[in-house]
Amino acid sequence: MDKVIVYQKPTCTTSRKAVKKLEEMGIEFQKVNYYDVPFTKNKLKTLLKKADLKPEAILRKKAKEYKNFDFKNKNYTKDQLLDFFVKYPDLIERPIIEKGERAVLARPVEKIDELF
Repeated sequence: MDKVIVYQKPTCTTSRKAVKKLEEMGIEFQKVNYYDVPFTKNKLKTLLKKADLKPEAILRKKAKEYKNFDFKNKNYTKDQLLDFFVKYPDLIERPIIEKGERAVLARPVEKIDELF
């Protein structure tokens, strides 16, 4: 069985809902608080590839940095977005759940069903 990893912010309501859903499903998983164990650029690239997502798909518009760096009006490259995500983890939508060679952005949490 593929290892399941939940990349989360523990205080995030959606992250907590995803953890609860996995527990209710009886799925064993590892939690990674990406504020304590920061993402690397390569890890983000890998997760995005596994989820078949572009960096802009995980850009969290509620983050204060979203306004500060004027993401709405500026066109940053994919590489620049990844650099922002590494430096400012609040810009990453959460949670991201990885299972083997697949991953999903679990927003809404029902997206978890795509992995199982």
